[in-house]
Amino acid sequence: MSSRALPEGFLARSIGRIQPAQTIAANQKARDLKAQGRDVIALGAGEPDFDTPDNIKEAAIAAIRRGETKYTAVEGIPELRKAISAKFKRENGLDYAPAQCFAAPGGKSVIFHALLATLNPGDEVIMSAPYWVSYPDIALFADARPVIVETSIENGFRLKPEDLERAITPKTKWLIFNQPGNPSGACYTRAQLRALTDVLLRHPHVWILADDMYEHLVYDGFRFETVASAEPRLYERTLTMNGVSKAYAMTGWRIGYCGGPEPLIKAMAKLQSQTVSNPASISQWASVEALNGPQDFLDEFRRAFQERRDLVVSMLNQAYGIECTRPEGAFYVYASIRKLIGRCTPAGARIATDEDFVRELLETEGVAAVHGAAFGLSPFFRVSYAASNSSLEEACRRIQRFCAGLH
Repeated sequence: MSSRALPEGFLARSIGRIQPAQTIAANQKARDLKAQGRDVIALGAGEPDFDTPDNIKEAAIAAIRRGETKYTAVEGIPELRKAISAKFKRENGLDYAPAQCFAAPGGKSVIFHALLATLNPGDEVIMSAPYWVSYPDIALFADARPVIVETSIENGFRLKPEDLERAITPKTKWLIFNQPGNPSGACYTRAQLRALTDVLLRHPHVWILADDMYEHLVYDGFRFETVASAEPRLYERTLTMNGVSKAYAMTGWRIGYCGGPEPLIKAMAKLQSQTVSNPASISQWASVEALNGPQDFLDEFRRAFQERRDLVVSMLNQAYGIECTRPEGAFYVYASIRKLIGRCTPAGARIATDEDFVRELLETEGVAAVHGAAFGLSPFFRVSYAASNSSLEEACRRIQRFCAGLH
């Protein structure tokens, strides 16, 4: 096998602007260690441990038996676009006609096509840190500039209106607004959301990409509301994005979807026609059932995740040097290790960064997490509690032991 380097200048400059997704790299490292026989508890993946509900799987099997295995319309089969339209009306009070709805191979693909279809060199995209790892890289790939607005643990990792106001310039094209947040789990009350939308109303050139992927995973009776329903005057410049991956335990099925202004949807479809052509047909039929079928299992998933959240938050806050807030949604905690920076392991390795922390934690205790720098805010680390209670208890005991051993 040849390992000869590529000629200088062969790769596109756009590839040099981005990095591999660090969450995927962390998950692969855990898989590699497991394959070597190591005892590893992997808490880096953003993936529910529940199985896809049976009615959804049966719908996919039925589609296969009907021969629904051909190319589909670029934007998605009519049945799925109708189901997306109905979902937005039923759950969010948003009127998106099927022609305003779009399906893609995962939520990341929706974001990619939306930004690549609209960004020009020099445009700016605002995102708050901690952010989902792919946001800045997709903007960079489009030769735009990510504008990072840091949040704080003291404010629950929420974007402040005054910070948003300062970040907006004449070059701002998009605000990417994710709630519940990945990795923080942060959610916004109606009042907090309206304070942000008041800022956006003053800047009519700024579009909003509302990433609602964790919409159904909110706890303690929190009431979720998306941007365009909280402030209808922003409807015409909002792309509302969601997917079946997290709530329906369908990560591998790869279906994300969105609703927005029809001219934007058509531009995204033009781009998708030249990239992936269309989402997988069988996955689309499964997603029709996910959106139209029984939703009762969502409460079961939600209760299990809330119990796990409370377990992890409690045990991490008992670990020496860790500070962990209780998130309102998603299935992650974003824990501070500020008090542990500068300490050393018993073997003499110095914890200078949160990347050092998660590397040593994996090597010595076999717990895989993701360092905060991957999400743009340090020194923190993200733990996914999409795992069994027994695995979470054991992982937290190992984290406690690891922290106690630092000096």
